[in-house]
Amino acid sequence: MPEKTNKPDFISHAGTGMIFVAWLVFLAMLFFIFEETLLQRNNPNQNIVTTLNGIQKEIVLQRNAYGHYISNGTINGKQVVFLLDTGASDVAIPESLANEIGLLKGQEVFVKTANGNAKAYRTRLDSVALGEIKRYDLNATILTNIGGDEVLLGMSFLKHFEITQKGKTLTIRQ
Repeated sequence: MPEKTNKPDFISHAGTGMIFVAWLVFLAMLFFIFEETLLQRNNPNQNIVTTLNGIQKEIVLQRNAYGHYISNGTINGKQVVFLLDTGASDVAIPESLANEIGLLKGQEVFVKTANGNAKAYRTRLDSVALGEIKRYDLNATILTNIGGDEVLLGMSFLKHFEITQKGKTLTIRQ
């Protein structure tokens, strides 16, 4: 009678491999679902819908889980993430993002920010858009003391519009 060996056969290895792959796929799916949930929690305004109310363009933004209005938009046609900030005089852009967009640094100035006093540079933006609401040729500031990629959408943009906050929504009309 032939002697049995204790070597695992091909079927056992394949089954173990398939279980391992199934777990990897399951964990990857959980990661992507969790990442999308966090992104939506931080920025519920990723796909802005612009409506016409008579002759006015109108967008409605939802407040995020932290009480801020964050939205996707563009500067000079490049995609950015805005944090609406009525306390900021200008559109304020982190230096690293300004370099990516290709903004030119103008006059050096010193500004007071939430992060303290900082060196900054004046610049001009060809266009800023939030949905289909746009402004052209705006003042902006390139900030050297903030990291990240969120742009503070300040009053050099917002002062041109009617803004109404009610509950957890902010309506902007042009």
